[in-house]
Amino acid sequence: MGPVLVSGPEGVGTSTTNGTIMTLLLNSRDFEAEARVRMTQSAYDYYAGGAGDEITVRENELAWNRLRLVPRMLVDVSACDLRTTVLGVPVSMPIMTAPCALNRLAHPDGERAVARAVAAEGTVQVLSTLSSESLEAVAQAAPAPRWFQLYVYRDREITRALVQRAAAAGYTAICLTVDVQRPGLRERDYRNNFSVPADVRAANFNEAIVDARSGSALLQYINDQFDPALGWEALEWLRSITSLPVVVKGILSPDDARLAVQHGAAGIAVSNHGGRQLDTVITSCDALAPIVDAVNGSAEVYVDGGIRRGTDVLKALALGARAVLVGRPYLWGLAVDGERGVRRVLALLREDLALSMALAGTPRIADVGRRLIASLSPIG
Repeated sequence: MGPVLVSGPEGVGTSTTNGTIMTLLLNSRDFEAEARVRMTQSAYDYYAGGAGDEITVRENELAWNRLRLVPRMLVDVSACDLRTTVLGVPVSMPIMTAPCALNRLAHPDGERAVARAVAAEGTVQVLSTLSSESLEAVAQAAPAPRWFQLYVYRDREITRALVQRAAAAGYTAICLTVDVQRPGLRERDYRNNFSVPADVRAANFNEAIVDARSGSALLQYINDQFDPALGWEALEWLRSITSLPVVVKGILSPDDARLAVQHGAAGIAVSNHGGRQLDTVITSCDALAPIVDAVNGSAEVYVDGGIRRGTDVLKALALGARAVLVGRPYLWGLAVDGERGVRRVLALLREDLALSMALAGTPRIADVGRRLIASLSPIG
């Protein structure tokens, strides 16, 4: 697959496609900059924004940057093997796509384009409950292992029906999100009077999310439907209605990680919802190692939040994550060039991780451990 290109000055690192002078997009930040040009301000802010002063949004990225790597030398890195498994399913790399609502805000092909890109790159898509394509349509778009992200509704029969549909459509795990009993204060959306276009709908419910004068219909939908009384018994109930493994997403406390395992979780996704819920919470990076230690091998541990580079992925693996999930980066790829844009973002992360592993002297995933992470002393 060729590089995705955007407008740029002629003469330096450029090529021409359809008569337009283009320059390479080299990383997720390049994709974000181009996506911002292509999207409406309201849609871009919906994806990019977070809660409150967006301190956690910023800190999620900075926390990975603060960690320093200690590479080993004179190791044969002529070939690096990124293959691993998640919940026993082989994947080509330890990078999955996180559940993000309403992908059609970025591109008309929405979640179906993401499904095809993820399948082509040999990894796992985690589909949002609030996807803008039905879970069945996404499953039909590309044959691949796929998880279904679930919110628990006040009406448990709605939840039961979603789980049954996911199982029937071939989804291989349920990813239970536990940090949105109430939506966070996302001020960008209020300032923009954010509204979802009438032709973009919560497709799993066969209903449009139509703007309302009183405010965001999406926000109102969450307030009306999501269960604010959600407790640990919900995990036990969920396990009683499905044989699919359950990954609990939104854990930041080691105590909660232990409780999740005690209640039957097969996996823990360390996450602060991309900084979109409670501002100033601990970063996913800082929460990761204590949760890995608390779980102590009794469940697989994943992490999302602020992962933008292959070095970030390498650090997450060194701290004990089985794999990472990325959200905003693939949305920017989707906005820029649909399926090809998502594939390019995933390929760039793959290439960056492979190079980072080689330069760190860790040619296999099994070679990556905490010895790679230095203390946080100042670097002169």
